[in-house]
Amino acid sequence: MTKNELHKYIEENKGNESNICQICAVRNGEMVYSDNWRGFSTESAMNVNSVTKGVMALLAGIAVDKGMIKGTDQKVMDHFPDYTVKRGEKTIYDVTLEHLLTMTAPYKYRCEPWTKVCTSQDWTKAALDLLGGRSGITGEFKYATLGIQILAGIIENASGMKCIDFANKYLFAPMGIPEHKIHGASDKDDQFDFLMNKNPRENEWYSDPQGNVTAGWGLTLSAYDMAKIGWMLINGGVFNDKRILSNEWISKMTSPKLQLDEKFGNMQYCYLWYRPPGEKPVFAAIGDCGNIIYADTEKRISVGITGTFKPRIFDRVEFIEKNIIPLVESI
Repeated sequence: MTKNELHKYIEENKGNESNICQICAVRNGEMVYSDNWRGFSTESAMNVNSVTKGVMALLAGIAVDKGMIKGTDQKVMDHFPDYTVKRGEKTIYDVTLEHLLTMTAPYKYRCEPWTKVCTSQDWTKAALDLLGGRSGITGEFKYATLGIQILAGIIENASGMKCIDFANKYLFAPMGIPEHKIHGASDKDDQFDFLMNKNPRENEWYSDPQGNVTAGWGLTLSAYDMAKIGWMLINGGVFNDKRILSNEWISKMTSPKLQLDEKFGNMQYCYLWYRPPGEKPVFAAIGDCGNIIYADTEKRISVGITGTFKPRIFDRVEFIEKNIIPLVESI
């Protein structure tokens, strides 16, 4: 498709692509394609849902690179010396950063207790209360959005900074991504609006009543912001001659750790990032509603896509590879 054909296709689409707000592609460090729909501009931000987890993996890597966190084998409880472990709980002492990053940490629930955590005053403490359990550490993949909240607490305790300040200083500002602020409100109606509202948002990060960011979701970014992050990773952690992240961490973060099933597109799981099926040198941070950072290290192309709330859209890897990559290569 040409640019005009793609624009018209998305504008008139009634199916999976009907919620796309922005697409941006960066090749060899230069923006080569950008388009917007549904009242969005290139600078508009959108709640990118679980792409937030991919950004958290970057922040964890920065903290490791700076020696604030010793490594992924460090125990979670090393970072919460003031936390009172529940009586009889032992497994929690064996959980490491590696378990959080690979979604193999054990939790004391069958389904994520969203209401319990999201109506609490401190979401990080509420998530810690769920960590562990009688089954011990099984190494089983258990997708846990609420559990990534613990990762934000680790970064804050290790750095002595609020997570949003850490992100602004060490990731967003050096990459020319707008400074983000805490969203503020966190009542039930506001949470619903934040997830469902289809209008552009400010550069913000959803938070609990303590000002702790929601580490598993709730970061707003533009497609251009996401494409820049993808390019930084393709470029070995360097953006505009500034070292953001070590190549060592990027390699570790994007190396497959687990094979996932059909529910997750038969992808491989890394550190909160995915590798699509096959041997292609591609990795992605994926969020509900088709929000995605897609990075192809061989073609040196990164793509960011934002989308408003629409259920049952997991990823847009196939859409990107079928439509965006050929378009970028033809430019």
